[in-house]
Amino acid sequence: MRRLRNVKIVATLGPASNDYEMIRALFEAGADVFRLNMSHGTHDDIRARHTIIRQVESDTGRPIAILADLQGPKLRVGTFDADSYDLADGDKFRLDLDPTPGDASRVQLPHPEIFAALEPGSSLLVNDGKIRLIVDDCGKDFANCTVTVGGAISNRKGVNVPDVVLPLAALSQKDLKDLEFACDLGVDWLALSFVQRAEDVIEAKALARGRAAVLSKIEKPAAVKAYESILAVSDGIMVARGDLGVELPVYSVPPIQKRLVRMARAAAKPVIVATQMLESMIESPMPTRAEVSDVATAIYEGADAVMLSAESAAGKFPIEAVATMNNVAISVESDPTYRQVIEASRTVVRSTVADGIVAAAREIAESTDIKAIAVFSQSGTTVSLVARERPRVPIIALTPLMDTARRLCLTWGTHCVITEEQDRFKGAVISAVRAARQHGFAAETDQIVLTAGVPFNVQGTTNILRVAPCDERLIYKADPE
Repeated sequence: MRRLRNVKIVATLGPASNDYEMIRALFEAGADVFRLNMSHGTHDDIRARHTIIRQVESDTGRPIAILADLQGPKLRVGTFDADSYDLADGDKFRLDLDPTPGDASRVQLPHPEIFAALEPGSSLLVNDGKIRLIVDDCGKDFANCTVTVGGAISNRKGVNVPDVVLPLAALSQKDLKDLEFACDLGVDWLALSFVQRAEDVIEAKALARGRAAVLSKIEKPAAVKAYESILAVSDGIMVARGDLGVELPVYSVPPIQKRLVRMARAAAKPVIVATQMLESMIESPMPTRAEVSDVATAIYEGADAVMLSAESAAGKFPIEAVATMNNVAISVESDPTYRQVIEASRTVVRSTVADGIVAAAREIAESTDIKAIAVFSQSGTTVSLVARERPRVPIIALTPLMDTARRLCLTWGTHCVITEEQDRFKGAVISAVRAARQHGFAAETDQIVLTAGVPFNVQGTTNILRVAPCDERLIYKADPE
């Protein structure tokens, strides 16, 4: 099954997409990656969905990536002695460690780590930013605040602290259990929530031990500030715009999104744009024009993937949501302006032999009648370098390793094919042209560009570029041995 677009689609599974028929229908509609939200459902639920995805993968013969999204620490106020209280602008309100039910003047905040980090003037956001507090004075077990934006406050509403780096690990006790479970289950990607610093990612990668790639969710101002160091140690990035829009002025999110995407592209690491992309499709079979424009913007920026959350997990129209995203992507990528934008934003990197080879492969493919770039790769690194070039022709990622093929399903423009291990270059060429013809990228009269490394099956040895005819007789004639 060949996609007619380069950007990938991530679809979250949930109550609305819980059985084989629906999951297969989502895949056939365009989903390349399925997200398992560890915040919802038991391990048995997650295991059942994982099993179904792998069955769909087997039945369709196409690698499918699975992303497990870890919940991260949840910061919430305690309980009140009434259903809710209304806080007005200018009111005084106290947060403390006292477990006594709260009232209109105070409530418990059972997180001493927050009090340890607060300073006078710090902001506290309650209930997704609907209520805003400014700290007047604070200590190790309290914060006296002034309400700057009022509203109704009630039991266990979430708290955000945008101004400070909290002395909290990105992995809660629940996350540690979920991470081990997901890795043992065999997911391909782990999405790490509550990232504030590079050390959070390093810890998660050490625990994953290579069993899954680690993708950092950029959802806090601290992560935006430390983005360069976080990107350097991450395998991928998710721009989690919902939380960013709570902790930062909403108008600052679009330029941040653009900057994060471009830096991830330059680093040859996949980047997902997420949150509320087609949210109206939870209830409606048609998106709004603004939502379509939002998806299109992410694609014009060159994001590797766009993501559906509640639209596919709990909405009434999950298949329509995936199909809409697929159609928007095809429309955008067929627009001549798309190529102009993508090529104008390309980062030139020529620091290694592999960088030079993949750049040459793109230039040859775009200046002659080449139908595809075929890449043999053990780890997927060279495929990611080719994808960084954002070539005009498809990328066929050939690997003997299913784990590599699955992880590459998140990478822009890649069509992943499992192939036999090769020990001779001629065999690799024949395998590549057969894959190009079999999957509909080229005919016998066409040519492809092939990159590989000799010796084969050794990571980091990309050192060959060849233009190959798709007629095997010509290959044998050129290389009779």
